[in-house]
Amino acid sequence: MPRLNRRLTAGLAATFVCFAGPLLAHDTWLMPASFMARPGATVLVELTSASRFPQAESPVAADRLAATGVRVGGRTEPLVVKAEAAKALELVATLPAAGVAALWVESRPRTLSLGTAEVEDYLHEIDAPASVRARWKPGQRWKETYRKMAKTFVRVGEPGTDRSWADPVGMELEIVAEEDPTAVAAGSPFALRVLRGGKALAGLAVAAEGPGRSSMRTTGADGRVSFILDEAGAWLIKGTLLEESKAADTDWDSLFTTLTVSVRPGR
Repeated sequence: MPRLNRRLTAGLAATFVCFAGPLLAHDTWLMPASFMARPGATVLVELTSASRFPQAESPVAADRLAATGVRVGGRTEPLVVKAEAAKALELVATLPAAGVAALWVESRPRTLSLGTAEVEDYLHEIDAPASVRARWKPGQRWKETYRKMAKTFVRVGEPGTDRSWADPVGMELEIVAEEDPTAVAAGSPFALRVLRGGKALAGLAVAAEGPGRSSMRTTGADGRVSFILDEAGAWLIKGTLLEESKAADTDWDSLFTTLTVSVRPGR
C-alpha cells in the first residue's frame, strides 16, 4: 500500500508532535508483547505510530491519551502507563480471569494544516471517497481536527464460552470482530464490522496489512467487511473516516481506527 511522500514527512515532522507521530496518516496501533497469557498475568502492550507495520517508530505521549481500557472476565479497568520508551509508549494490564481480553486506547483531538501536495497524498493513502475529493480543490485551505483509536486482543488461558470480544468497547470509530480474533487461522476468512457511534458504518475503506502485503475492502450497508489473512503473524486492520467539519475554524474532522490481531498458521 502506498505511503505518504518525503515532503509530507519532512514538513509535518518539523511542525507537529502529535498522537500519530510526525505524519497524520501514519498508522497508530497497540501491540502486545504476547497475544497469549495466563489468567492473573500482567501483559505489556506498546502504543506506537509508524509508516510500516509492525515496526515501531514513534512513541505516543501519555498526555495524548483521552481514554484507555482492558476488558476481560466481566471486568473493565484502565491501562496503566509504564514508561515512555524510545519508540513506543509502554502500557500494562493485569488479566484476572480466562477469556479474550480487549485492550484499547483513544486520543485527544488535535488540529493541523496541510498543503496541497500533502492533502493529495493523504487522500490517496486513506482511499478517501469521491464525495470528499469533490468538496476539496487544490489550493484550498486544509485544516483538520483528528482523533486516533487503537484496539487489540489477548487470549487469556482457555476462554471457554466467553464472547465478550464480540461486544464493542465504545470507541467512536471501532472495528469489531465477528469471530474470535485470537483464533484466526491463515487462509480463513476474518469477518469484521465497523461501527461509528455504535451504529453500522457503510462505505468506509478498510485495509488489512500483514507480512509483506496489504489489501483493501469497503464496508457494506451493514458495516461489514471480510478479509482472507493468508499468512501467519501480526496483522493490522485500519480505517479512516474523514468528514467536513461543522466548526467555523476547522475544515475537516477525522477519526482513525486500528485493530491488531495475531494470525495462526493454517492447516
